[in-house]
Amino acid sequence: MKKKLCTVLGALVLACSLPLSGAASEQRFSDVPPTKHFAEAVNNFAERNIIGGYPDGTFKPSNSITRGQAAAMITKLMKLDTKNVRNPGFTDVTTANGYYKAIAALAQANIIGGYGDGRYGPNQPITREQMASILVKAFDLPHYQGMKNPFKDVKNPSHANNILIIYTLGITTGTTPDTYSPKNPITRGQAAKMMKAAEEVKTPMVTIKPSDLGWERIDWIHANQMNSDVFQAVLLKGKNTPNGYTGDRVQLIPMKEGTGAISLTEGYRNGTENYKKYYVKVKDVNGELVLTLEETTDYFPTEARMSIDAQVIQNISLTTMDGKKLSDSVEFAACKNGYGTCIQMNEVGQYIATIRFTDGEDVRYGIEVKPSSTFYYEVETLKEQHMATYAQGTTVDIGKHKILTKDYEQIATITKDPQTNLFTARLTGDNIGSVVIEFERGENSENYQQTGLWINVRKIGSIMNIEIYSNGYATDI
Repeated sequence: MKKKLCTVLGALVLACSLPLSGAASEQRFSDVPPTKHFAEAVNNFAERNIIGGYPDGTFKPSNSITRGQAAAMITKLMKLDTKNVRNPGFTDVTTANGYYKAIAALAQANIIGGYGDGRYGPNQPITREQMASILVKAFDLPHYQGMKNPFKDVKNPSHANNILIIYTLGITTGTTPDTYSPKNPITRGQAAKMMKAAEEVKTPMVTIKPSDLGWERIDWIHANQMNSDVFQAVLLKGKNTPNGYTGDRVQLIPMKEGTGAISLTEGYRNGTENYKKYYVKVKDVNGELVLTLEETTDYFPTEARMSIDAQVIQNISLTTMDGKKLSDSVEFAACKNGYGTCIQMNEVGQYIATIRFTDGEDVRYGIEVKPSSTFYYEVETLKEQHMATYAQGTTVDIGKHKILTKDYEQIATITKDPQTNLFTARLTGDNIGSVVIEFERGENSENYQQTGLWINVRKIGSIMNIEIYSNGYATDI
């Protein structure tokens, strides 16, 4: 079942449809000739009153730009409201500060933060790593996955990913092929060029917020279930700040033409898991990748795993739990991810798979297929087994044993051969549960102390299984 996503997410647009500079702007400053790499950005910003020069007609592009000046420029670029702002609480930014409103507006938008001691440092030069983080947040730049880090000096976890983002997008380069110099201050000319480049980034990205889905949050995403190279999906979790929770969001970045899939979950609310699933369709439209979403309730065929080598199986038949025959011969194969034999399940329900071995013996498995928050069903399998044994061995003196579980007889009958320490457990009915057996003295090794045995009884429909395990705990090495 599919339906076009045109109401909830109908307002989603490409994230970076920002104005381009167009023709080269008029030269405004005597020390910013057209040959300078930052000239176009400086002149454009001056024309738009984003930046200004000095009374002598110069711009002084080689001077450092302060954190306060950077805040003022970003605020103007983003056209943030500087009238209705709350005091950000920085100890060194009073209302008399010329950059107070800009700093307060950016802090309120959760684009900037201060230092751990409560300062903002408005008069300190802004560093290359700080500028990277501000630009990524301010322009909501795409958080590409699998970015390569060519810089041996980029290690600060607070800024490293943001540095790689602006490097990947071509907003800046390193100071050498393998260094970024993250602590170096940025000049006024460099700042203008970086801000202009960030403003002009044109990435056809779609951003999903919880409110677009009628949710309060987005807890998890699954985006690798179908053609995972068609797009990238990044879940950016919100943070608790003095201005409140910043909110979760998912960035969807098209990579090539094709159809992929993504599922998103809000988690559980009132005992019910809220989730949505979409096909992600990417098309080339006039040379630009355009990403659209189509909501669906589809599931993909899902493996039911049985812990048996496929080479010893002659045939597998499948019925419903109430005996309705579905197939005399189900296609089976070795499981794609790990040991065992798998068959494909396509519908919710409980089933019985009867496996015939090449030697003529049969074994049955119960299979339960449930809905899930992904494109794959939740599948559980259970081998039919009414008796289990555990051979403790005669070399271990376990002493006396005691069954701790009350009314264990309703779950299983348990016997022990005193000559061999062989424990046998048999089902006594259709009750499920666990039985704990305690040893007076268990096996003791360097890393493990045995306390007894643990018997577990499970069932799927009419298929029941009983197993026995050693019970104990790890010891210090």
